[in-house]
Amino acid sequence: MKTNPNNATIDEATRKAIATKVSWVGIIGNLVLTTFKLLAGVLAHSGAMVSDAIHSASDVISTLVVLVSIKLAHKEADDKHPYGHERFECVASLLLSFILLIIGAGIGYAGIKKIFFTDSAEILVPGVLALVAAGVSIVVKEGMYWYTIKASKKINSSVLKASAWDHRSDAFSSIGSFAGILGARIGFPKLDAVASVVICFFILKVAVDIFKDAIDKMIDRSCSDKFVDEVSEAIIKDDDIVRIDDIKTRLFGDRVYVDVEIAVDGSKVLSDAHQVAKKTHDMIEETFPQVKHCMVHINPSQSEIPGICK
Repeated sequence: MKTNPNNATIDEATRKAIATKVSWVGIIGNLVLTTFKLLAGVLAHSGAMVSDAIHSASDVISTLVVLVSIKLAHKEADDKHPYGHERFECVASLLLSFILLIIGAGIGYAGIKKIFFTDSAEILVPGVLALVAAGVSIVVKEGMYWYTIKASKKINSSVLKASAWDHRSDAFSSIGSFAGILGARIGFPKLDAVASVVICFFILKVAVDIFKDAIDKMIDRSCSDKFVDEVSEAIIKDDDIVRIDDIKTRLFGDRVYVDVEIAVDGSKVLSDAHQVAKKTHDMIEETFPQVKHCMVHINPSQSEIPGICK
């Protein structure tokens, strides 16, 4: 995960408000789509559209998971969780990746079964309403993807990113439904199954990517080199700092911890050196709001410690 410096003006209250709003839009949109596609599938005798409706229903469950994780992740630190609860977002991302994995595998299994074990004559030709429903679903779900992915980048939220790709997986599913319904209506009923298998691989790839991103954040992976360079450049601008001896970063959910060792003039009294450390600490947390906590250690400049020289 590359830490996004563009969310520098987003505070925690705003992050939570944006994430909650986007999640409720997803829930309402998916409920409407699920109802519409289910009715269309039943009335137009389309098994593909009924399956697509079930896929949309799973998105409702996924988004509810997102809402719960957002609420838990923004709880204040307590005695049992002194570092906060941000990793609940990682847990939610893992759950969403498993949901996508199950959905993708189910779509692929159904497609393979239809290709090899179902007689074309047994497949009913769906009505026009199912084709219309598939088209509407593609447009709406793709729109929901872009709406959610934009918000996820704005507030740097992995769980919203996972939710966005869940929307896109539904759009992929609807593309398969559209192709299958259209193919059935023009004489190629098994085209639906072929498209489903292709879509399955797209969904499985997304599930794996979301899983890897969540795991990286749970095992204290370091931030990108670009982010570390930006922090280093901001630190070394202070004339009281001779050099940076060491800098470490680690991801904590969607937040960042920074540990930095800086060298100052060894002749400074302790109180003055402490003020330099405090000034550096405050500057980092104010300049980079994604930093949850910063620890600054002072070294005397006479120490022969290799580092990033000014």
